[in-house]
Amino acid sequence: MATSLRCFLRSGKKAVLVAGRRGFQRSAPAGVQVTVRDALNQAMDEELERDERVFLMGEEVAQYDGAYKVSRGLWKKYGDKRVIDTPISEMGFAGIAVGSAMAGLRPICEFMTFNFSMQAIDQVINSAAKTYYMSAGLQAVPIVFRGPNGASAGVAAQHSQCFAAWYAHCPGLKVVSPWNSEDAKGLLKSAIRDDNPVVFLENELMYGVPFEMTEESQSKDFTVPIGKAKIERPGNHITLVSHSRFVGHCLDAAAVLAKEGIECEVINLRTIRPMDVESIEASVMKTNHLVTVEGGWPQFGVGAEICARIMEGPAFNYLDSPVTRVTGVDIPMPYAKTLEENSLPQVKDIIFSVKKTLNV
Repeated sequence: MATSLRCFLRSGKKAVLVAGRRGFQRSAPAGVQVTVRDALNQAMDEELERDERVFLMGEEVAQYDGAYKVSRGLWKKYGDKRVIDTPISEMGFAGIAVGSAMAGLRPICEFMTFNFSMQAIDQVINSAAKTYYMSAGLQAVPIVFRGPNGASAGVAAQHSQCFAAWYAHCPGLKVVSPWNSEDAKGLLKSAIRDDNPVVFLENELMYGVPFEMTEESQSKDFTVPIGKAKIERPGNHITLVSHSRFVGHCLDAAAVLAKEGIECEVINLRTIRPMDVESIEASVMKTNHLVTVEGGWPQFGVGAEICARIMEGPAFNYLDSPVTRVTGVDIPMPYAKTLEENSLPQVKDIIFSVKKTLNV
């Protein structure tokens, strides 16, 4: 018995050595599930640690850990001079943030929601966006305006607007709209490091949603370049272009349509301004069809700009049907739940538009 056991152990040891020599391929380590909220928190934490000029200011960002807990723990770690609670005066603290950026600091100015940025729009547009041009390139304004944008749930007309098209209209600003955790972390780090004013549009309904983040994206050196879109799902029948929360809707619609033999290519814009028109054109030249999806109003929206760019560029001659837009309804957001749902794009609306565009 003892002899046979020794033989088994010896043979087992040899088998391990042989396996080691064969060099069996190891699978890549699994990604970690991280919520969008925690990804944003990581980005700010890493940049506050990396650069002493970076600081965060806004309503309830410090002692309360942020209205949506995005800045959780940062005040305790960095103190009153780096994480600053402000009065309820967007015009006032946005002006302080812009002034500090002109003086050489790198502020992160949080609006509790971007609906409140209307109180500070003069600071964002006239002070932050135009100063670099008006100073002939002598005065940079490295500032990030960030906070939740677009419709949430049950907060009615004054708290449900998408500001992507509003701010993307203004030269001098960069406008970023992340979808998942990797977008959120990488783009926020790039925004903080950028020497231009960046409007960083988050989504309240995405804060608690977990996404898998690769080992690479967990690195403190990880960034996502501003101005570059990402193909989230390859396809060859039709192109779906979206940003923020509605990228997920497009992927859900694409999964349903795939069962019917329709392969959608889903593009996550990531950045609204500067827009990665080249990636959209390349996809349209391949699929010959285009549907844009956004939560904002239809007139003069992000989808309207994409339509114009495609019409004016080389991809127009590749279209086999008109471009279709899926947008929010052209009304102030209703409070009633059923009306609210019908005022925003749903997965069924995207599926309907795809089939209409393909004439199937």
